[in-house]
Order: sequence, then structure tokens, then C-alpha cells
Amino acid sequence: MAARNRLIPRPLLRTVLGATLGLLATGCMSGNPTARQSAASGMAAPVRTDSLLSTRLELFDAARQRAVPVMVYEPAARDPRPALKAAIFSHGYGGTCTGYTFLARNLVAHGYLVASIQQELPTDAPMPTTGVISVVRRPMWERGVQNIEFVRRELRQRYPGIDFSRLLLAGHSNGGDVSMLYAAEHLARVERVISLDNRRVPLPRARQPRVLLLRSSDQVPDPGVLPTPAEQQQYGTMIVPLPHTIHNDMWDGGTESQKAEMNEAVSRFLAQ
Repeated sequence: MAARNRLIPRPLLRTVLGATLGLLATGCMSGNPTARQSAASGMAAPVRTDSLLSTRLELFDAARQRAVPVMVYEPAARDPRPALKAAIFSHGYGGTCTGYTFLARNLVAHGYLVASIQQELPTDAPMPTTGVISVVRRPMWERGVQNIEFVRRELRQRYPGIDFSRLLLAGHSNGGDVSMLYAAEHLARVERVISLDNRRVPLPRARQPRVLLLRSSDQVPDPGVLPTPAEQQQYGTMIVPLPHTIHNDMWDGGTESQKAEMNEAVSRFLAQ
């Protein structure tokens, strides 16, 4: 997404990141790659909030020499039957893996274990804003796809009772683009995709995965991203316009009514 479409406005982004990156250094991120690698098999103590259990994982992909911090959300009291399903979430550009708890809580209520990936690290180059977007941002999206696949494999080992071969992917903005690209490259592994206003990578033209796109009131997708009305009907694509929600409000910083409207659409989609 262009600079004007970042998750939160640039002045606020600087304030938020300045306050949170220090926490991420010992929370969602570790500042020392060697320390990250040695702690790759560990996890922080789970935190219970109401009915939600959240666990921070400091994963490290040795093949790429890259930290991949993850927040895992699951029911605080797990009923072994039925087994939880797997969902992997990717935040919007400038966001964090902890910024979408409103959606994680809803997915957990629908029987999912949710893994929210920290897709960006402080050492990453800024997102390109000039040139042919589909070309200059492709490496960034591919890195996100690699992160999803790495997390899928890691969590499959840590949570053997959960099927990670039939994923629900979700993402906001750039994270939605990453999710759509993963679905295109690993079609058989993805059952559903929920996008909070991705604008660059085309939605799948297929019956599987099932797709929900929540559309903001202020941003327009690139040509070819949205299926035509005939394709939407053919493939069962669900596109929900949100007339009172702008792109930058599609996270925990949105109003309660905005978050409730998004969650209501997600619940309808999951009930299909």
C-alpha cells in the first residue's frame, strides 16, 4: 500500500512504534539474532485474558537467518473435541502482531488457534512506494509467504493435534496481499482467506479457498484485484463494503462499532 495507506498515519506511527519497539525487543522480537536462535524452541509464559490464552513464540528461521516472532491465541479452556482449526494472520504495513486481538478473539470463538506473525522487523528495508508496485513489492510479499510457511511447519510440530494442512489465512492491507499470494502459491493448503482491504494481489478465482474481502470506504483496489460480479457469483467470493470504516481503522484502534461490524461479517462468512 502506498505511503498514504499505511496502517496508521505517519506521525502516529512514529509515536506508536517508538513506544512499542522497545517492548517488541523483548516481546514480539528479540534484538540479538544469536539469542533468538538459541531460544527458538522456547516460549513465554502464556497469558490468560478472559477466555483467551495468548502465548508469545520467539521463532527463528535458521535457513534464512531471520527472526519470526508469533503471538498464538487459543481458548483458555480447551475442549479436546472438536479439535481446533488453524488460522494464520499477517498485519498491515507498519503494524504489529499484537494489533488485531479483536479479530483473533472472534476466530478463537469459532474454534481456531490463531498465529499472528510479526511480518516486519526494524532491520527490514522500507516498503517501496515508487515504481511498478506489483514488481517492487513482490520480494516483500514473498518474504511474508516464506514467513507463513515457516510458521505453519513450526506450529505443526508444536501443536500436533491441529491440522495445519487446511489453513484459514487472514491479513490486513499488505498482510492481506501476502495472504492472497500464499493462497495462490499453496492452493491445496488453504481453506479460507479473510482480507481486511488488500489492494494489490488479486483474489483467487476458484471455489477453494473461500474468500471474504472487507472493503474500506476510502481505498480502491488495483485493476484486476477484485473478481467481476459474475466471478464472485461463480466462485462464492464474499465482498463486504464497510461504508463507515476507513482503511486505517481496520485494527484494534478502530471504534467498537467498526470492529463489531467487521467481526459480524467474519462470523457470517465462517458460518457458510
